[in-house]
Amino acid sequence: MNRNLEKLHPYPFEKLNALLEGVSNKANMPLIAWSVGEPKHPAPDFLVEALSNESVIRQGFGAYPPTRGLPELRDAISDFLARRYSLHERPDPETQVLPVTGTREALFSFANAVLTPTDDSVTVMPNPFYQIYEGAALLAGSEPHYVNCSGIDLTPDFDSVPNDIWQRCQLLYLCSPGNPTGGVLSADKLGELIKLSDEHGFIIAADECYSEIYLDESDPPPGLLEVASALGRHDYRNCIAFNSLSKRSNLPGLRSGYVTGDARILEKFLLYRTYQGAAMPVHHQLLSAMAWQDEHHVRENREIYRSKFKTVVGILNTVWPMETPRAGFYLWPETPMDDQMFTRRLIEETSIKVIPGSFLSRDTKTGNPGTNRVRMALVATEAECIEAAERIVDHWEALTAVS
Repeated sequence: MNRNLEKLHPYPFEKLNALLEGVSNKANMPLIAWSVGEPKHPAPDFLVEALSNESVIRQGFGAYPPTRGLPELRDAISDFLARRYSLHERPDPETQVLPVTGTREALFSFANAVLTPTDDSVTVMPNPFYQIYEGAALLAGSEPHYVNCSGIDLTPDFDSVPNDIWQRCQLLYLCSPGNPTGGVLSADKLGELIKLSDEHGFIIAADECYSEIYLDESDPPPGLLEVASALGRHDYRNCIAFNSLSKRSNLPGLRSGYVTGDARILEKFLLYRTYQGAAMPVHHQLLSAMAWQDEHHVRENREIYRSKFKTVVGILNTVWPMETPRAGFYLWPETPMDDQMFTRRLIEETSIKVIPGSFLSRDTKTGNPGTNRVRMALVATEAECIEAAERIVDHWEALTAVS
């Protein structure tokens, strides 16, 4: 067996299940799950209709799917990237775009493709973080270095990273907008990280899965390729961005995303994936091309989240002060007590499930940035989210009572 498997931490939801085992539901109310970041808004009607088309289904069932992806899908992704990020020119669909079966799979396998196991290999990542980054680094024989998210914007404090860590760094995982903080890295900060990559030779893997859910329609979060392009780096050297249709288009079950950027790296990653056998079914690729070409349903999706944030935060702020994030669909508030105890009480008193912040982060020399916070995913319907917020307000005294 791979000895590095012993280094893996239990997944956050395993910890949550253990934490809530035996907890009684005093509220006797229907469960509202704010714990899992699984979009619950309806899938776009035009895609559901397309999947019912017999010719699309037969085309999908009748062929082995190409790992490189259908030309029409790579074209649609390239057009999306150029349109969304105002790139100098659209990425080359032949060499700079690669469809993947969801970004979770790609973010994980990417580390195994690009990391060279050495005694001093380091993979830098935000803290708190999506646990796939950590697991990918550990299994690839690299040591994670956690960068605490702090400050008003709750983004990683990269200025705190020692130079010797940058010298040993082979891979930097970014997540902007952040999961779970909702923090957005500025274009200036992304530019600084690109220059650090030039100096030390590490690869930047930017997880941009929440890029299309943001508060201000006139101020979308900047992307890694956008900044690279503005710097005149049209080859996107050492820059790789990941995104998917899960959050953007409410299609988590389609397992469809992309990897884009430096053609030299993508050539090797395609070789890796050819052996791995991870190829998206043809009919999923056809549907994905349609989804990337349409922005109407994405704007509607953003508006639903904006409405939920405005209403839910407005209700909760009467007893529980919190900030609305700039992007993403999570709230990341501080808790009035230990985050694990608060999570248990929330189930007991209100039948609302969240996840403790300490399950999404690691201890560092400067503390654990997830301690006494919870992640709340506003993915349920607006009516359910309002009901959940009202339950919390109604039971706040019980939730915060001294034991």
